[in-house]
Amino acid sequence: MAHKVKGTITIHGMELTVTNPEKMLWPEAGVTKALYLQKLAALAPYLLTYTQNRLLTTIRYPHGAGGEFFYQKNAPEPVPDFVRTEMHEGIRYVVMNELPDLLWLGNLAALEFHPSLHAVGSHLPCEWMIDLDPSQEEEPRIMQAALIVGETLTSLGLRSVPKTSGATGVQIIVPIRKGVTFDELRDIGHFVGKYVTQKHPDLFTLERLKKDRGDRIYFDYLQHYGGKTLAAPYTPRAKSGGTVSTPLTWDEVRNNVSIKDYHLMNIVERLTQTGDLIAAVEPQPVELIIQHLKQK
Repeated sequence: MAHKVKGTITIHGMELTVTNPEKMLWPEAGVTKALYLQKLAALAPYLLTYTQNRLLTTIRYPHGAGGEFFYQKNAPEPVPDFVRTEMHEGIRYVVMNELPDLLWLGNLAALEFHPSLHAVGSHLPCEWMIDLDPSQEEEPRIMQAALIVGETLTSLGLRSVPKTSGATGVQIIVPIRKGVTFDELRDIGHFVGKYVTQKHPDLFTLERLKKDRGDRIYFDYLQHYGGKTLAAPYTPRAKSGGTVSTPLTWDEVRNNVSIKDYHLMNIVERLTQTGDLIAAVEPQPVELIIQHLKQK
């Protein structure tokens, strides 16, 4: 029988067992589990901001990125005493608030973190996100599309932050004040989506069915809703280069930055320089646009 290597680490006074630290989780990028846990610890101050007090879904890859995977909503058993869980619609979710929670899940080969878009016990969105979802595996126009959406929001008096999904798309995040509803944000999303689609019919589509989108980029304002999830800012993704969902500056978008530019091997260095670009934007006055749309 193969000898299974184990180690333990102590974090915040909690002892965690690390199984198979040398296991390759991203073979192409040379990322072992031990290295992954190190990178997660460095990402924690950023990533945990967006999983704090939310219901967490993870995607686990027992054999590493590129292998079989499964979505995990129910907390993996046994749940350590230090991990907070919450029941919601019959599911016992992990609420990932602290570094030990993150490393415990990392050891279980949870490679992606997808939090609920609302806080535990609330039906209200924590922020507003528009998801730009390419129809093609390689989409050279994705940053051009993001810029058009960003400029449209600016013209409505809203500052926003673009972030790579870490996969193929880009999400546009608008910080908001508490009190706005998902339905109200859907109304603005539909309004903006209709506008950019009419102005750039070859670039954008509101068509939900993949087969009817052609090569256009889907302006998805429907995914941002109660009960749905989107990749958290700063979550790693189970893609070959170990990419990380990374907030960008609008200058980077103008310079056609590649989604593959930010990954586990350089993200920590970047964050040391940029800090959290989302936290730097104050809540935006979406209420004014909502009122305007209601009067139409």
